[in-house]
Amino acid sequence: MQALMVSGDRSGSGKTSITLAIAALLSRSMTVQTYKVGMDYIDPSYLSGVTGRPCRNLDTFVMNPDEIGQIFAHGARGADLAIVEGVRGLFEGAESLADTGSSASVAKRLGLPVVLVVSARSVTRSAAALVRGFQSFDPGVDIRGVILNNVSGEQHIRKATEAIEHHCRIPVIGAIPRMPEMELTMRHLGLVPFREGRADPQFEIKIAALADMISGYIDLDALLGLATRCEPAETFPSPIFSGTDSPDVRIGIALDEAFNFYYSDLFDILAAFGAEWVPFSPLRDPLPEADGYIIGGGYPELFLQELERNDRMREAVSERSRAGVPFYAECGGLMYLSDRIVLKKGWQGRRDDESFAMCGVFPGETIMPARRVVSYVEGDSLGGNPLGAGHFRGHEFHYSDVVLSPETHYSYLLSRGKGISGNRDGAVTGNTLGSYTHLHPVASHGLFAGFVRTCRRSDGEQAAGKIYENGQK
Repeated sequence: MQALMVSGDRSGSGKTSITLAIAALLSRSMTVQTYKVGMDYIDPSYLSGVTGRPCRNLDTFVMNPDEIGQIFAHGARGADLAIVEGVRGLFEGAESLADTGSSASVAKRLGLPVVLVVSARSVTRSAAALVRGFQSFDPGVDIRGVILNNVSGEQHIRKATEAIEHHCRIPVIGAIPRMPEMELTMRHLGLVPFREGRADPQFEIKIAALADMISGYIDLDALLGLATRCEPAETFPSPIFSGTDSPDVRIGIALDEAFNFYYSDLFDILAAFGAEWVPFSPLRDPLPEADGYIIGGGYPELFLQELERNDRMREAVSERSRAGVPFYAECGGLMYLSDRIVLKKGWQGRRDDESFAMCGVFPGETIMPARRVVSYVEGDSLGGNPLGAGHFRGHEFHYSDVVLSPETHYSYLLSRGKGISGNRDGAVTGNTLGSYTHLHPVASHGLFAGFVRTCRRSDGEQAAGKIYENGQK
């Protein structure tokens, strides 16, 4: 297999659109596996959509080196080419003096060459100084080529290319002019998720047009010539994904336009733990029979009328939660389990507050908008919840505040991140847990294994009481 990383010199360099186009173009002639550095959900949804293979997340703050290797190898099975899209600038990460969480750290861990996307707007010879600085900043990162973006003409391309190739001794394999079509639709949390975008009849046509536009400006043969050859399965064994072939527990997963923020490894990890999963839509379905349920993040605030209208679903969620059936909800799922979601006056032109009834599992309400929170999270699950006890690292990203009853019990104690209340997250009632923290299923595989074990218990209500009681002790 061949492999490489496409990273940027900064946020807004254009690497997302360029990586998407490259993956779409090469998928027409080979099997392409994509990865995304960081804990993002939306970029991976696009990369999955254009390749037909689930994009995997890689993050050296959340995951240890062994987990990075296992995810890479597991995703790469059967692929001809692996493309890793970086996050922000090549060296941006969780800290100022170390590369933890950066694209550079992932490239070094996996031995990947880097193609650097440089926004060349208004610079020519200075682009060489920038690239040379990136090369010398960390010699352990193998920068092999450059793609110039936002160029304004042949003279601009010639001067910048000559300067980079002379001073940096690496090739410029593409130069892309400023094109408004490169701008993908943006929303308050970033790009519109691929699943939702597909509702637009013109959406896939626009994606194909984007790929075709870029195809004339990037030398794909030269790109492939910069890739390294590797054998991921031999280099990084993946025992964590090896499990039972005979599932004995069933888990329902909310999956529709409102709830679709899941890391692709979740479904393989559940299978490895002996669980089959069934999708359901809180927007339009009844709640299926299952031994437990997962309600992930997403954009419930954009579908509040539909969620409120499906009272059969909301009542079933509330009833089964009270009966001790395990529920695990993250971010948007947490919002859905509160009593109501309130959209404040003035937000998106509203003349008054608007309130929409939700499931009422957790007494309290969700308020939008609120201060934007984007942060890595680190903490400990103290037990007393369906996932069990353990240390974790994760991520949170939201524009809401969930304000719960003062009597609410919390099972996460955070040393980093905001959570629901101060340094507390992981609200728990019975066998239901709701948090702002997004956990990665590989990095937190012990907690997900605990959830499957809880779902496997046959004495749901009684088991819930024992777990809750012991946790409070």
